[in-house]
Amino acid sequence: MNKKNPDTERTSNYDHLEKMSTIELLSNINKEDQTVAENVKKEITSIEKLVDQIVPKIEAGGRLFYIGAGTSGRLGVLDASECPPTFGVSAEIVVGLIAGGDTALRNAVENAEDDTQQAWKDLQEYNISEKDVLVGIAASGTTPYVIGGIKEARKNGIITGCIACSAGSPLGEASEFPIEVRTGPEFVTGSTRMKAGTAQKLVLNMISTSVMIKLGRIKGNKMVDMQLSNSKLVGRGVRMIMEELGVEKEEAEKLLKAHGSVRKALKR
Repeated sequence: MNKKNPDTERTSNYDHLEKMSTIELLSNINKEDQTVAENVKKEITSIEKLVDQIVPKIEAGGRLFYIGAGTSGRLGVLDASECPPTFGVSAEIVVGLIAGGDTALRNAVENAEDDTQQAWKDLQEYNISEKDVLVGIAASGTTPYVIGGIKEARKNGIITGCIACSAGSPLGEASEFPIEVRTGPEFVTGSTRMKAGTAQKLVLNMISTSVMIKLGRIKGNKMVDMQLSNSKLVGRGVRMIMEELGVEKEEAEKLLKAHGSVRKALKR
């Protein structure tokens, strides 16, 4: 593969998109999307290797960091932000950083992804160390911000992994535990928020969910440590208690209120 032209930049298999009917556009986008899960499946062994590196690090007091730019960075921040409410862990356990800082979550920050030194500077604000794991996310596998951060982390004895969507990418080569889901050309040429973004989201779901399950944050198949931050989640917690303990709704509500969490209520 020519590293100057990653898989994600290849020309779309479709042309004259502007001449397609709505149903043609939707059907063809869906047709492309259906290939994503199968391509992720091909990387399960690689995902397994990374997960099995992350778990013992967190068990020993370490953290999981994601770095990325643009869509990739936003997906990392999203996955990290969902871990505390879903699994009841501290927001410091999984940390997502995006090139350009929080402003870049909503607005493009010019040239933010081109600085090879900035990711390491951002990570140093969190005192990243060999106790932690760093995962770089970049669809093309060529983003300087991400590659620079990964390379510097490795120099400092930190375990590194990546999620890229182009085989044999510079990012994959720089990482100890690369995950490269080859999603191929996008429906709209180069629009990696589409198939590549979907693949990255699937892999992030697999990593964080598997890690948290192995850390004991799920009981059976229930989110027993979830934060009870709204009425929907309180209702979910009540139903979990009813199902697990075989009690009526009123009793389950009393238990949840008294103990403050599903896990504690189940241990009453």
